[in-house]
Amino acid sequence: MRIGVPRYLISAVAAVFSLYLVALGIYALDRPTDTGPVIVALVLFGVATVVSLLPLPPSRMPIWIAAFNTGVVVVIPLAVSANLHPNPPGGNGYATWYVAAAGALLAITATRRRFGFAWAGAAFLVLHTVAWAGPTALVSLGVVGSVAWVAIAHLISAGMATASKDAQRFALAEREATLWQAAQEAHVHERQSRLGQTNSMALAMLRQIEGSGGNLSPEQRQECLYLEGAIRDEIRGRRLLNDAVRSEVMLARRRGTTVTLLDEGGIDDLVGAQLERVQVRLAEAIASTSADKVIARTVPDDPQVAVTVVGLRSGADDAEGLDDEIDLWLEIPRDASIR
Repeated sequence: MRIGVPRYLISAVAAVFSLYLVALGIYALDRPTDTGPVIVALVLFGVATVVSLLPLPPSRMPIWIAAFNTGVVVVIPLAVSANLHPNPPGGNGYATWYVAAAGALLAITATRRRFGFAWAGAAFLVLHTVAWAGPTALVSLGVVGSVAWVAIAHLISAGMATASKDAQRFALAEREATLWQAAQEAHVHERQSRLGQTNSMALAMLRQIEGSGGNLSPEQRQECLYLEGAIRDEIRGRRLLNDAVRSEVMLARRRGTTVTLLDEGGIDDLVGAQLERVQVRLAEAIASTSADKVIARTVPDDPQVAVTVVGLRSGADDAEGLDDEIDLWLEIPRDASIR
């Protein structure tokens, strides 16, 4: 998330101002005793400005450009001031363009979050001016203004960076809140769907219980147990269930088989024909076994297996206490191409 003025607009304003400073330096070429070093300083300033304003990622200035800018800020005051009188009658006029140029270059450096390099250049500009023309020149040459530019750029850049981080945190919190709300709505929808389905399944039996005053025949009591198992399947079996699976599970229970269906999230990504293939294969497996216990469970951590089906036959009771025997072991793959 980006906050504030677009970068291209800031770059355009900085470029125009830099061109203005170059124009001032060219206009004042009649003041220096030797124009060669001044022209070199103008070229260095122009190159540093262009490089600094290039739209290179990341938004923070690369360290080599920041170091180059600081070097340019050291070179151009030395090159220009060496060919000027520190306190001539009437002043140097625009010949001291380098002060504003150094301030502009350091402000760009600070804006792109290289504060240490910017302040190092500002410190050199202050020390050089005091040594060359005295403390009073800090005001008359505009050094105080250049340092103020660096300070303002530092504050604005740091504030925008903080605001950007805060905005990112707020956006993340908003996404998390949205996901939480969606999850809650999904849970509510799931509960309502399950309650509606349970109501449709149990309504007839509840009416029989109410009509008989709770005096049920053994057959009706057994049907209540089957109904309880079917309702439990709807809660725990979830995506394992379709009409075929429900039918085969009920037939297995009527044969005396204990059936347990557990959907633990391993097939949430299966849809359409993929999910239907797994459900059909599960229904066939339940129909094909005569085991006393059948357990079907999704496999959440296996990229190949969707569901495991285990059928157990109770062992004979004897002195050794035999364990249950495996009557059925089946792994239903997630992909139809896997056998």
